[in-house]
Amino acid sequence: MVRKDSFTSLSGLIYPPIIIQRQRNPSSSSSALVMFLSVLLILMLLLLPPCHATTACNQDDHDSLLFLSYHLSSSSPLNWDPSTDCCLWEGVGCDGTADGRVTSLSLPFRDLNGTLAPSLVNLTSLTHLNLSHNRLYGSLPVGFFSSLRSLQVLDLSDNRLDGEIPSLDTSNPIPVKIVDLSSNHFNGELSQSNSFLLTAWNLSRLNVSNNSFAGQIPSSICNISSASMTLLDFSSNDFSGNLAPGFGECSKLEVFRAGFNNLSGMIPDDLYKATSLVHFSLPVNYLTGQISDAVVNLTNLKVLELYSNQLDGRIPRDIGKLSKLEQLMLHINWLTGPLPPSLTNCSKLVKLNLRVNFLAGNLSDFDFSTLRKLSTLDLGNNNFTGTFPTSLYSCTSLVAIRLASNQIEGQILPDILALRSLSFLSISANNLTNITGAIRILMGCKNLTTLILSNNTMSEGILDDGNTSDSTGFQNLQVLALGRCKLSGQVPSWLANISSLQVLDLSYNQIRGSIPGWLDNLLNLFYLDLSNNLLSGEFPLELTGLQTLSSQQVIKKLDKSYLELPVFVMPTNATNLQYNQLSSLPPAIYLGSNNLSGSIPVQIGQLKFLHVLDLSDNKFSGNIPDELSNLTNLEKLDLSGNRLSGEIPTSLKGLHFLSSFSVANNDLQGPIPSGGQFDTFPNSSFIGNQWLCGQVLQRSCFGSPGTNHSSAPRKSTNIKLVIGLVIGICFGTGLFIALLALWILSKRRIIPGADTDNTELDTISIDSGFPPEGDKDASLVVLFPSNTNEIKDLTISELLKATDNFNQANIVGCGGFGLVYKATLGDGSKLAVKKLSGDLGMMEREFRAEVEALSTAQHENLVSLQGYCVHGGCRLLLYSFMDNGSLDYWLHEKTDGASQLDWPTRLEIARGAGCGLAYMHQICEPHIHMRSEGKQEEVFDLLLRGKGFDDEMLQVLDVACICVSQNPFKRPTIKEVVDCLKNVGSHRNENKD
Repeated sequence: MVRKDSFTSLSGLIYPPIIIQRQRNPSSSSSALVMFLSVLLILMLLLLPPCHATTACNQDDHDSLLFLSYHLSSSSPLNWDPSTDCCLWEGVGCDGTADGRVTSLSLPFRDLNGTLAPSLVNLTSLTHLNLSHNRLYGSLPVGFFSSLRSLQVLDLSDNRLDGEIPSLDTSNPIPVKIVDLSSNHFNGELSQSNSFLLTAWNLSRLNVSNNSFAGQIPSSICNISSASMTLLDFSSNDFSGNLAPGFGECSKLEVFRAGFNNLSGMIPDDLYKATSLVHFSLPVNYLTGQISDAVVNLTNLKVLELYSNQLDGRIPRDIGKLSKLEQLMLHINWLTGPLPPSLTNCSKLVKLNLRVNFLAGNLSDFDFSTLRKLSTLDLGNNNFTGTFPTSLYSCTSLVAIRLASNQIEGQILPDILALRSLSFLSISANNLTNITGAIRILMGCKNLTTLILSNNTMSEGILDDGNTSDSTGFQNLQVLALGRCKLSGQVPSWLANISSLQVLDLSYNQIRGSIPGWLDNLLNLFYLDLSNNLLSGEFPLELTGLQTLSSQQVIKKLDKSYLELPVFVMPTNATNLQYNQLSSLPPAIYLGSNNLSGSIPVQIGQLKFLHVLDLSDNKFSGNIPDELSNLTNLEKLDLSGNRLSGEIPTSLKGLHFLSSFSVANNDLQGPIPSGGQFDTFPNSSFIGNQWLCGQVLQRSCFGSPGTNHSSAPRKSTNIKLVIGLVIGICFGTGLFIALLALWILSKRRIIPGADTDNTELDTISIDSGFPPEGDKDASLVVLFPSNTNEIKDLTISELLKATDNFNQANIVGCGGFGLVYKATLGDGSKLAVKKLSGDLGMMEREFRAEVEALSTAQHENLVSLQGYCVHGGCRLLLYSFMDNGSLDYWLHEKTDGASQLDWPTRLEIARGAGCGLAYMHQICEPHIHMRSEGKQEEVFDLLLRGKGFDDEMLQVLDVACICVSQNPFKRPTIKEVVDCLKNVGSHRNENKD
């Protein structure tokens, strides 16, 4: 193969004459040597065959590559000069023949953005193609495998390519050996009769992981490539059904991965015939049955991953025959029985994870001492008994131990200090005793970062007894959880020495005294749980100075490293509801269920990065500070069960992320704020406040909370009298209005073709969607302070008049959720009113909360939302009116509109729309994400075809196709869409320059 750096120009050279000069006093031996070398050089030069300076690139291949480059862009463009030999181009390799055919194209990690042009299949001599780790999108060209019949190595991994794999139109074998299509958006089935896999006789490595392939996994591939196959990776797709027999025929198969799919049924015994397997992985499926004893035939196995399935029965008795095993991951299944004694023979074991099963037996009887390389041991959430196994102290390589949620008894012994590498230790939810003694011992574990001893209720002790004051202990500790351990005393002062502490849980104990002010010296602390204790005193002002909850700079400096073992919300879940990084935990302060008193300090508004604040069931008094509205990231606020008075600050409506709120059982009064998230909270959030009023409590705010009720019996008679008078007056008034209406109707004439501006508003047409009942003038439209029309007040009646009772003549658009009407107000200003159809799956309060959040979005590429109205089940959105009409109007309704929108204009519109969406997703607070994806059936406008923009339109279409991928995890972020659109037309702009 000829490379660009291996060309040497020899032909056409004029060799200079070799002049041999006799020295004045040469020795005979030197003269003979010089003569011999000179003659030898002449002979060599004469014998060299004439050679061209380069092997000229095949013209067809040159043109095909050049056309391919037109579909690609990059931050650092390719140096493919059309006037030079393509064999000299970056990433291009040619053969050494006179034909100069291109045999390799290798451009990985080049930030290439675009599609694979059809011309790619013209490179019929291509043997190696590597375009991995770029930003390519779209489908593979038609005839990809049929045309590239010399292809041996194909690597298109880590792109955004989609569609089905092109089929073959021949049954002749193809020479491909390595295929890597991983981390793309490919879909369809691989088991089709015309799949390229059926003729890939020499295939040795196939990786299609992290795509959207469906159907059955093709086991027949091992009948075709049985002698050469070494790797098969089908993981992270949508494959379903049973694993069919056949994979055992791959006698040289070393890696088989098919995890994170929807596979069901039993693991076929046929697989255990593939005795060369080193890595066997089928996690996160729906596999059932027992793990066959035949698994011990895989004597070369190093990794066995079968976690998160529905496997039952016992761990194979002779699993110790897998002497090369390094990782055994069988967690989250239905396995029963004890640990098989033969497991001690797996002396190379590094990771052993059996958590969340039904395993049992006396753990202290198992001899761990032979597992000297064991680094991670997770036996949590089982039914093991006995004491903490002393044989574990011999496993000096241990970094992480979890024995949580078992029935372990006894104490932690000083021998644990032999585990010098120990970083993670969780023995929560067991029956350990002497927790305070364990703390004193564990202070000597200098590398310990996570210590979880919570929920050991058999223990009792005093946290700060004066014997736990090692100033050098726990210097690397980040997580300390001692909740529900029957600990007493005060918050221990030795905690002040743990400068690295980020998470502290002392909940559900019997801790007394006040909350120490020195907690603010813990510069990394962002999660504090002191709830359900006997703490007293006031909320310490020092706590409002926690830097991790008030300073963005400190938050950025927090340790972002991964935990040795995840911390779970639900331990039975293998893929989510778990925290692998401490930085993912929600910043929180839990002080509920204590005896704290005094007022809530206004300085609490400094903790603007706090997500959870729980002060419930204490004795706090005074008003709810308005400064709480500064906690813009707050998701949960619980102030229930206190003695708070005054009103609920209306400014709390600005907490757009607030999903849980309670002020129940206080002494609050006045109206409950409406709008924002407050329209989503149930009445249980406000009960127990007899002077609170509002719709959610079905309690009118008419009257004063200070009304004297001692004279209620005397006033009852007066109330009855007033009610009687009101009823009489209403009856008389109603009779008079009815007679008057009959008289008006008798005088009224129906004038055909009358001016629609004179339509009376005493009835509303069925088409309008409004019920006839209700006082329309009293129903105000909610207008946001940011509305640009400077409209102060607007009623339903005015809105109906402005739209001519939602007359069809005023329809200016039709969206996915309803019609859009033009509204011309009395002062001549205009609004666009969208009348939503259906209930959109939202309660009224959810609708209001989401709309008010949407009103915060202000961007030059977004139509401004001016207000909204919910009236009688009908929902209206008010937008600024765009005088030039909608894009749909210009493209499909305006007679000459489409012809006036050339491609550069349309591309600019697409870029603007992308910027607007990116603002909503990433910059606007709160972030706003679209709930649905639209689709457009008409793709290419005939008016634009043949105008030189077809390639650019294809690129935009490919971006659109990626956005509506069936797999939501494969869709690009809006920022990626914006970046893609920026690159479209870049060549055109460069040419202009």
